[in-house]
Amino acid sequence: MAESSMIGSRIRERRVINGLKQSDLAKRAGISASYLNLIEHNRRRIGGKTLNKLAEVLGVAPGLLSEGAEATLIAALREAAARAETEGRAGAEADRAEEFAGRFPGWARLMTDLARQRQELESTVKALTDRLAHDPQLAASLHEVISTVTAIRSTASILADTKSLEPEWQNRFHRNINEDSQRLAEGAEALVRYLEEAPDAQSEIMSPQDELHAFLEQHGFHFPMLEGAGGSARIPSVVERSDLLETQAARSLAQTVLEQYVRDVRRLPADVMVAAVAAHGTDPAAIATETETDMPAVFRRLAMMPEAEVGHVGLVVCDGSGTLMLRKPALGFTMPRSAAACALWPLYQLLTQPGAPVRMRLRQGEARVLALTVSEEVAPARFDRPALYRPHMLLLPDPGREAAGAVREVGVNCQVCPLSGCEARREPSILGRGF
Repeated sequence: MAESSMIGSRIRERRVINGLKQSDLAKRAGISASYLNLIEHNRRRIGGKTLNKLAEVLGVAPGLLSEGAEATLIAALREAAARAETEGRAGAEADRAEEFAGRFPGWARLMTDLARQRQELESTVKALTDRLAHDPQLAASLHEVISTVTAIRSTASILADTKSLEPEWQNRFHRNINEDSQRLAEGAEALVRYLEEAPDAQSEIMSPQDELHAFLEQHGFHFPMLEGAGGSARIPSVVERSDLLETQAARSLAQTVLEQYVRDVRRLPADVMVAAVAAHGTDPAAIATETETDMPAVFRRLAMMPEAEVGHVGLVVCDGSGTLMLRKPALGFTMPRSAAACALWPLYQLLTQPGAPVRMRLRQGEARVLALTVSEEVAPARFDRPALYRPHMLLLPDPGREAAGAVREVGVNCQVCPLSGCEARREPSILGRGF
């Protein structure tokens, strides 16, 4: 029912609240009781002096009778009804939301408050679930506690089940229980400390990696205060002033990223990068040759320069396990929050062939990009350990087939990937296809 047609219902509701008879209200407003009856049943339009007089008698503003409840309240009711219907809980008459809000504004506000609280609680539960699944520090702490408890239980079981045990072995088992108990206490204390440092219940709960990337996005991946001389000395203040780095783990990650940022600045100062981009565009190979710098450093500088100077540039960096350490989305190319990205990304080809850079066009949904990948040697090979590499993937605007060849279809990760018949798939897609 249209909002303007509900004036009569609101007048009747206010009259009942004020304890007035229809005839008394009509007499005091200077109209006939029969006319008021037609108005209250929404059979006669009303406005002007009559509306103002009725509002005066009822002790309300004319706008409350003509406009009814706030539009936001009505919209919130309709939104709650639509959400319930999509969840299979149909039954709310969304077309009568304005009538309900007008007749029972208090109940309407209570309903919308409850609907909003329910939505917030669902978001909190999803955030907690995501954190339990993808927060490496939390997973490691829980694993430490559980493994220690298992060790104590195993030792205690031996002591309880073995009726005859030599004193030497008995003392050894007692010592193991004591040491494991201390380790359990330390692990539990570290876990509690970490949880206490997490964002409060009113904000989104994020992993340290999420906090790091929120911090980087807040600064646009560019830190002019760290450019030039003395940048290293300013890193601690930049980290401490951030209200997004709430855990010590996130602050440690930010410290590491900014230290790398400063090292890259020393090798490729801003004026050098601006001149190189002006001469060669965003061609990292040409920039690396001109500046006599390795390409991973050029990748990072391009991704962390202001977009006004280099345009839209994305970057993904992973370690030897394939875990995403740094991700700067760009050009509509989506990157997952967790470590599990699409196995078809050329980034991962460098895990097996670190010395073979890859240049490839990618299509992810509607997004098309040019991906350039190189590896950075973090530590050289030794007799007791292979060389450690860190693959980088730079994302640039798609130059087209003529310039870069055919395109490869990729996803975000297997869980939300629509690609069908993918040999790299490791789990079914929640989109219901792509098996």
